[in-house]
Amino acid sequence: MNMQTQQTDSMEIRRLLTEMDGLFDGYMAWLGGQYDAASGGFYYAASSKGLVNAEPDIESTAQALNILERFGLLINLPGGMRQGLVRFFQQKQDAASGYFYDANPLMRDDEVMVARAISYSRNALRKLGGQPLYPLPYEAQQAPAYMSSPESYLAWLQAIPLVNSWRGCDRLSTSSVYVEQVEPAERRADFARTAFDYFARSQDIHLGLWGEGSHYVQISGTFKLHIFYDRFHVPLPKEDRIYQSILYALRHEEAADMCYIRNPIHLLSYMKLDIPPHELREIIEITLANMKRLLRADGGFSRELAHSPTAPNVAQVKQGEYYPEMPQAVHIGGGKVEGDMNAGTQALLIRSVCYQLAGIEAPSLEASQHVWYANTKP
Repeated sequence: MNMQTQQTDSMEIRRLLTEMDGLFDGYMAWLGGQYDAASGGFYYAASSKGLVNAEPDIESTAQALNILERFGLLINLPGGMRQGLVRFFQQKQDAASGYFYDANPLMRDDEVMVARAISYSRNALRKLGGQPLYPLPYEAQQAPAYMSSPESYLAWLQAIPLVNSWRGCDRLSTSSVYVEQVEPAERRADFARTAFDYFARSQDIHLGLWGEGSHYVQISGTFKLHIFYDRFHVPLPKEDRIYQSILYALRHEEAADMCYIRNPIHLLSYMKLDIPPHELREIIEITLANMKRLLRADGGFSRELAHSPTAPNVAQVKQGEYYPEMPQAVHIGGGKVEGDMNAGTQALLIRSVCYQLAGIEAPSLEASQHVWYANTKP
């Protein structure tokens, strides 16, 4: 490729990134509309406030905190708001088990939500300068039964269906929350090695992906597993084949979910491949076009093209797809064509990663945003 072509690609990438920045012009005002000063937390969407027994949930509040951090605003949070957020997460922790639970009892029946709530709450409290009030589940000897030994862990891993890669790999990946807590380090390494050996045997040798489903579904499952690899600083195997599968999905499948836009981009940043400039330009161009389709009039982004899903915990398995023994839906939104916290936090991450892939420092979005919490009382 000649120098002139490379320069053209570089200029076009910068133009695309600037256009992507413009998608967030009304985003901070949208975020402020989801804040609930009484509880200290954030709602998933505007329609969430109209639900019976409505209250902010753990995932949405942790995602809002991540958004504030990406805007560079976390360090300047008013004291009262910071304290309210700390209380929000602390009050979600169960004293007996150490788990963090939302008020909706159905949340406790979704193993993915339960495991994820530990990571979300622990990381949020760390960022806010707070601490859990009680020992975490493994410390309280409340880890799942499959964590009793590497052998029982392997049996559990092998029993997880991958008929829908996204859901199945999410279940596999969330077990890393418990593996990370195992002591001593030698025993923790035994559990981690058990997982990585099993993952290596399960990976498709041609696609570099795991499980079944469309390319986007399989890429989303691979993204979920990458979280496990990342937690233990291990590179993904067969990265070159994963890359080719990502290109195929971007070029040939419809990104009907914000996760289908975020997951390939996030995988590319983790793999740290040397992407040819013309392909990076194509990747960012397709990504931007897909994001535009999910931007809503309220300034936020929807998870899905049709609407914002009412229950993100079951939104991995789409109409016409199947996964055995899915948990019951935990409804946290009204299912309207509106912005939701899940999509918004992913959209900001996509922007950050696209700049990273281009080797360009992302300009701050803060200056053009109305900081809605400026008058929050301490």
